[in-house]
Amino acid sequence: MSETLQPSFLVIDDDTSLLRILGRGLTNRGFTVLSAENPTQALALCKEHQPEFVSLDLKLEHESGLHLIKQLKQLSPNCKIVMLTSYASIATAVDAIKLGAHQYLCKPVDIDELLNGFDYSPVDDSESANITQLSEKPTSVKRLEWEKIQQTLQAHDGNVSATARALGMHRRTLQRKLQKHPVKH
Repeated sequence: MSETLQPSFLVIDDDTSLLRILGRGLTNRGFTVLSAENPTQALALCKEHQPEFVSLDLKLEHESGLHLIKQLKQLSPNCKIVMLTSYASIATAVDAIKLGAHQYLCKPVDIDELLNGFDYSPVDDSESANITQLSEKPTSVKRLEWEKIQQTLQAHDGNVSATARALGMHRRTLQRKLQKHPVKH
């Protein structure tokens, strides 16, 4: 009787609590889970284990996860990569897909959404009924704008004037947008 191997899954994120949560959820779904908090760990684990699935955070501590896609694909050519981000934008989504990512998802995601991003279907049909469709939660343009503003504001250390210049909008317009509550997905 032959033993089936568990599919391997590499989770790359600098948020250790997210690594734990995704790791636990994926282990419960039958995956062998590898976790990396930085690009160096990620590339070493990918080279050694050649995972079938990779969850990659867009914004790692001091660099963009976009730069890792090509290297990960070279180390494990058959892996599927899903880019996760809290700072979604159309430009980074297009870049991620062009570089070889299979899908681009906005955080927070649950295990079902993540696996759906890979078009992963478990062997057990009862589990596949629980996977949600991506089209049920499209990200609105207003939400993308809010996230871009927040990302740019963070990149400029909270400086509203510098953020407004970088976004090409008037400072007062930006201040009004910042006073509003975050837009729902």
